[in-house]
Order: sequence, then C-alpha cells, then structure tokens
Amino acid sequence: MKSLKAQTEAKVEAGRQANPDFMKTIDEVIAQAKAFQEGNNALPLGEKAPDFCLPNPDGQSVFLGDLLNEGPVVVTFYRGSWCPYCNLQLRALNARLPEINALGAQLVAISPQVPDGSMTKDEISNMDFNVLSDQDAKVAEEYGVAWNVPEFMAEHMRVDRNLDLDVINNGDGNILPIPATFVLSQDGQVIWRYVDVDYRTRSEPDDIIDALKSL
Repeated sequence: MKSLKAQTEAKVEAGRQANPDFMKTIDEVIAQAKAFQEGNNALPLGEKAPDFCLPNPDGQSVFLGDLLNEGPVVVTFYRGSWCPYCNLQLRALNARLPEINALGAQLVAISPQVPDGSMTKDEISNMDFNVLSDQDAKVAEEYGVAWNVPEFMAEHMRVDRNLDLDVINNGDGNILPIPATFVLSQDGQVIWRYVDVDYRTRSEPDDIIDALKSL
C-alpha cells in the first residue's frame, strides 16, 4: 500500500498536469507563506491545548476535556470534504484507526464545514472517529492554524470548482485551517505536531502512531 506521502504527491502531479498555471501560482504563494513563517503561531510542543466544544454531524456537542478523560487525543484540522488532499488524509487515518485506538487514543477531525455538511452520510458511517464543525475556524485560530485564503485561491474555488465556501462553511469562506495535526497527552499537553501551510502535504499516520507509542 502506498504511503500517504506518495498518494498526495501523485495528486499534486495530477493537479500540475490538469492546471499547471494555477499550481505554479500555488507554489509561489506557499513559498511566500513559508518565507513569512506562516503557521509559526501554532501551539508549540509542551503547551496545553485549548479546550473546545464543537458539534458533530448529528449536532451533538463534543468536548475535548471529555475525550481527554479517556486518554490521549489526536486532533487534526482539515479544510473540508471538498479538498481531495483532506479526503486522502482522512481515509489514511481511518485505515490506521484500530492502531490509534489500541494505544488508548481517540481521533478528532475538525473543519469549518457546517455539521451536516462535513462529509456525506455514507462517508461518515464508514469513519469511526469524531468529525467536528469549527465555524469560522475559531478553534483553528486558538490553535494558531487559521489562515486567510488568498483571493486568487478563493476565486479558483468559486469559478473553477463551483465551491461557495461562505455557504459550505455557513460563515467566512476566506478563513480556513492550515492542515495540521496535534497529538495530545491525556493531560492535554502537545507532545507532537505537524503544521505546514502547504495544504498538499500531510502528516504520515506512522508518525502519529509513533508519537502515541512514546507516551
């Protein structure tokens, strides 16, 4: 089975073939963001993660504190079900969920989408982790991973992909989370993290599992 990195690299290459000018602009924006150290405000290792209460697709409130009472928690921020890289990531994580759970941990995936739009019902039924809605990326901001989407990217989503993020997120479609993953110990401390403003790269499930094994 291909690693998540190999899958995402294949997706990037397919994007370059389909729309080379757009992907070239993405490369330039990502490079600029990295040059300005976008994402450096993310929670550092050793810091206590902010608590949150967010709705799941059924509208039920999920508290981070309640999850931590049961053990470590893996918190991953993703842009939405419309993002193919996010779907690759969630499927890869779901495939490794038994190993994550066997280490006493739970997985939480957070996006700005409205609770009933985070994923389709069929996809939700096949995912055994919490999928939560973070309106206007407020929790993402508390974790230091909220990002103002450049206008050319927002226009690409509206025009080329027919995506109205204001509607999908039921709020400000110009703010999305930087794809980021935090591994929290049971006391809520950040013991491992992966943060990259380049939304085309994601943390490997193997690294997450290794972090949990270190606890």
